[in-house]
Amino acid sequence: MVDKLAVVAIGGNSLITDPKHPEVSQQWEAVRETCKHIAQMIAAGWSIVVTHGNGPQVGFILRRAEIAAQQGIHDVPLDLIGADTQGSIGYMLQQSLDNAIRRLGINRTILTVVTQTLVDANDPAFKNPDKPIGSFMTETEARKFEAEGWSVMEDAGRGWRRVVASPKPLAFQEINAIKALMMSNYVVIAGGGGGIPVIRDAQGNLRGVYAVIDKDRASSLLAQILRADLFIISTGVEKVALNFNKPDQRELDQMTLAEAQQYMDEGHFAPGSMLPKIEAAMDFVRMGGPQALITDPPNLARALRGETGTRVVPG
Repeated sequence: MVDKLAVVAIGGNSLITDPKHPEVSQQWEAVRETCKHIAQMIAAGWSIVVTHGNGPQVGFILRRAEIAAQQGIHDVPLDLIGADTQGSIGYMLQQSLDNAIRRLGINRTILTVVTQTLVDANDPAFKNPDKPIGSFMTETEARKFEAEGWSVMEDAGRGWRRVVASPKPLAFQEINAIKALMMSNYVVIAGGGGGIPVIRDAQGNLRGVYAVIDKDRASSLLAQILRADLFIISTGVEKVALNFNKPDQRELDQMTLAEAQQYMDEGHFAPGSMLPKIEAAMDFVRMGGPQALITDPPNLARALRGETGTRVVPG
């Protein structure tokens, strides 16, 4: 039986530590570094389910496909790109985490589950795309792509990005497999990129849709379903901050649900950036989760000891 279960959500942007160098070799370095810290959690007795983002990677593949289509090569649907990134990032995590735990004398099997996430075909998000994917651009570049049919938006003061629909995750098609693997002592990687968004058609068949699930929202739902003891959102900052990137920036050690709601109402958390992470953490705690923790990969171990990071707790 599982004693302590943590769902660890790794951001797609945190796998690209330098936006000017998004090359695969740099992503490998970031994944290996992150996995060293997750391995320490496993060594400390935690059972781990890892989820990950894929926004930048999906954007890169989508752009490559569009360029290739101009040369007569077939286009790649967004749901298949989601599956591609689940496989590729899952492979990187599997290999890096296997190496990291073996260095600690631990022998566990690590497995990636290509995960389909059920959404509502009538979700209003399909008419209001707001989920950033791909690399950051200048406004001039973004407006150029907008003229070609893209939806674009400014992302938390960091630049402009392409946006697609992000419907609410309702269920995971492979949840029973994920539970069975956990109970057999596997380290499971699941729900990559929030899962591949699928709907049921009029005949009851599963079909992929043109969308990207928010990784943090899906990870929170997975943590709720698995009744995790801890939900960790590993992102690009050590702590959540009020007045982010302003002279009066103030970092937070802890927020109750009431405080988090107040800060959210006051507009402290940027949409498409920190806001979905706060909402995901709140959802987990609101639905009975003991606590959620937001920090960056290098500080995972310190945050677990209560030395850093931002905790969201009941109250």
